[in-house]
Amino acid sequence: MSVAEAVKPEIAVTPVERLHTLVLADMEAADRLIHQRMASAVRLIPELAQHLIDSGGKRLRPLLTLAGARMADYHGDGHQKLAAAVEFIHTATLLHDDVVDASTLRRGKQAANVIWGNKPSVLVGDFLLSRAFQLMLETGDLSVLGILANASAVIAEGEVLQLKSASNLATTEDHYLQVVSAKTAALFAAAAEAGPALAKRDRNFVTALHDYGMNLGIAFQLGRCTRLFRAAGRDGQNGGR
Repeated sequence: MSVAEAVKPEIAVTPVERLHTLVLADMEAADRLIHQRMASAVRLIPELAQHLIDSGGKRLRPLLTLAGARMADYHGDGHQKLAAAVEFIHTATLLHDDVVDASTLRRGKQAANVIWGNKPSVLVGDFLLSRAFQLMLETGDLSVLGILANASAVIAEGEVLQLKSASNLATTEDHYLQVVSAKTAALFAAAAEAGPALAKRDRNFVTALHDYGMNLGIAFQLGRCTRLFRAAGRDGQNGGR
């Protein structure tokens, strides 16, 4: 071994990577389920869906579902179905978002609405939402169906709130946090509490995971906005390139 190799620093492993390793087998099973259930005889549906689903997302929300189920000592495969459902809900909201916001990029790639158009993007988003509810029903647990259905409604409310406050320089911090809590953090919270709810843990346990997911979702969105503002500042200094 050379001196350079001996003193080579170890690459830091992030908490998300450690958590991903902990639930790796479940995540692989959920990924297989995601790809199976986005299949359709209408070829455009899996083609468009796969463009976004396989575009490099970290699967944070389904990861929370799987980790929450593990923490709650759940036994079965229902948590894998819920993880797939959570990813479908998230993907559907992204497809709809990009149409509403007229986005051209998503995760560093051309947005689906740019490639296939607005109408297919909206309809495939609707298809994925339907698949999500099918997966929820397959768990046979109405409580988790209620959790994720409520989150889906809150996300839609958050989108409308954001539309109302777009370009409004008088938007308050409270209003911004209300939008973030609904639009982003609601699905984090639902994803985190779904596993323990499926495992029939007590209300305090489930609520604690819900609160954790909500706070994590708010922090995630605040961090994302900070990175975007910094990137915009750098672009501005470089003539927008």
